[in-house]
Amino acid sequence: MQESNLKYYLQLHFIVFIWGFTAILGKLISIEAIPLVWYRMLLASLFIAFYFVCKKQSFILDKKSLLKFFLSGILIALHWITFFKAIKVSNVSIALVTMSTGAFFTSFIEPFFFKRKIKPIEILLGLIVIGGLYIIFSFESRYILGIFYALISSFLSSLFSVLNGLFIRKNKASLISFYQLFFGAICISFFLFFQGEFTANFFLLESTDWLYLLILSSICTAYAFIVSVNVMKHLTPYTVVLTVNLEPIYAIILALVIFGESEEMNSEFYLGAFIILIVVLLNGIFKNKEIISNKVDKLQQ
Repeated sequence: MQESNLKYYLQLHFIVFIWGFTAILGKLISIEAIPLVWYRMLLASLFIAFYFVCKKQSFILDKKSLLKFFLSGILIALHWITFFKAIKVSNVSIALVTMSTGAFFTSFIEPFFFKRKIKPIEILLGLIVIGGLYIIFSFESRYILGIFYALISSFLSSLFSVLNGLFIRKNKASLISFYQLFFGAICISFFLFFQGEFTANFFLLESTDWLYLLILSSICTAYAFIVSVNVMKHLTPYTVVLTVNLEPIYAIILALVIFGESEEMNSEFYLGAFIILIVVLLNGIFKNKEIISNKVDKLQQ
């Protein structure tokens, strides 16, 4: 059982690293946030559909589930749009560290959907994350718009993470991922169509953009999305979201290497990021103790 848990924790951390690289790709891709997300979701859903065909997996789903995945697909689309918008108007470091507020949002959202009491330790850890962010942004007020978009993205991310924690109980991760990505792409398509965005220029992208979009949609979306949803079978949404707080650490290191001076921040920023990392480590310690305690109680019964 412990080996199984370790396996899913390692998978989760690998996915978090990939998501950190997602932010780098978002910065490298020259197109705006909405068309970027449209390409990402459409291409990713095609990759998953190809996987279904190769594995001879059924696309059939009941109407009730389809409606749920349609609505959650819209949430994911909005989450990614605001996320990439935050990166475009600020930088990778600011956007991703702000996303760490997901732990605080989830500490209130998860108990509502899973019908359990709010744990004081979850609120405390979430507040510590907020404290780390306060230290950062009290010295980086020039990025207020990026902070605003990232906070919205963080809330939406927490919401659909909790919802997927419920969906995975009845449906396969790959099926959930396909329909959420597909419906998200369809909804953005309607928006772009009515905005008159579907012109010849819309599809004329630089070769580097196409390369980055293919990496983003295949490895960083189709693969990562399926594995992350599957991980939720074995880990709580709160633990998933709080572990995702490592994403800024991975991405900041990558961004400093790739983008150099544009990603360099003041010392207060790194202090706040360090506080967030400590919270992630504390959560792992508390969760581990909770698992051991539950096992001991069962053995004693």
